Amino acid sequence: MFKKFIVATDLSPASYAMTECLKGLQDFEATDCLLLQCLSFAHAAATAYSYQTESLEELMDAQKKNLEQQGFTVETRIVVGSPKQEINRIAAKEQYDLIVLGTQGQSLAEEKILGGVAFGVLNKSQKPVLVVPVEKSGENSACTPFGSCGFGEHILFATDFSEMADNAFSELQKLITKAVKKITLVHVQDKIKIEQHLKDRLEEFNEHDRSRLAHLKRLLLKNAPTLQVHSEVCYGIPHEEICRSVQENGATMVVMGTQGRGFVREFFLGSVSHSVVRNSLVPVLLIPMPE
Repeated sequence: MFKKFIVATDLSPASYAMTECLKGLQDFEATDCLLLQCLSFAHAAATAYSYQTESLEELMDAQKKNLEQQGFTVETRIVVGSPKQEINRIAAKEQYDLIVLGTQGQSLAEEKILGGVAFGVLNKSQKPVLVVPVEKSGENSACTPFGSCGFGEHILFATDFSEMADNAFSELQKLITKAVKKITLVHVQDKIKIEQHLKDRLEEFNEHDRSRLAHLKRLLLKNAPTLQVHSEVCYGIPHEEICRSVQENGATMVVMGTQGRGFVREFFLGSVSHSVVRNSLVPVLLIPMPE
């Protein structure tokens, strides 16, 4: 499903740690990787006249070796331009199946890749984006990926039953392989929307949505009878409940839909998906709506 994928690196210790933990992507047919570093025009001009050119190449080679040791065929590329534009442009033009980003990384140009860059990629991407959180426990401590590197061992799928979520569920069905042992289906009743005028109907909503989750469970089991599928209807702040469920259920990856391409209206899995990315302790796979 994700045969060709881009790893967007800022060559930081955090992104180095991220490249050590992508072997699990092979469970989703990933084989060919483009390790991509995007330099701003100002940074590229400064690098051209300094010792950093050699340093960039050395750091890139180290990350390339990480990926090759995990069994991927790796091409490296350094491009100049706006990272959020170049990453998406290359992914679309060259027909990559997935973009992988790391959180908390800081580039040599002192830009956090999960700042304007990563959310710029998420907002505009026509391709699925996997965001991998990386932990740094102290100022001089080593960076390590959060959680398990076996992305598909236990997938948590969050849905609001919208067209956007239905599209993501279709992609989830394609993700199911022998490596996927368990899926937790989660729907959150939005406390803010319900509490003022609809709380007396909460149990009615819960019953209806449990039925809809049961339907999704039957669809999953139809093609994967041995899959463990658990469903959960929660009440609260959506992104908080999703992150709580991740921790309590021991999920190794979250899958959600996202509108993408700069869409700004407040859909549940538009703004909420970005809040989950900011707070999740495990990788989050965001599936955009098709053109």
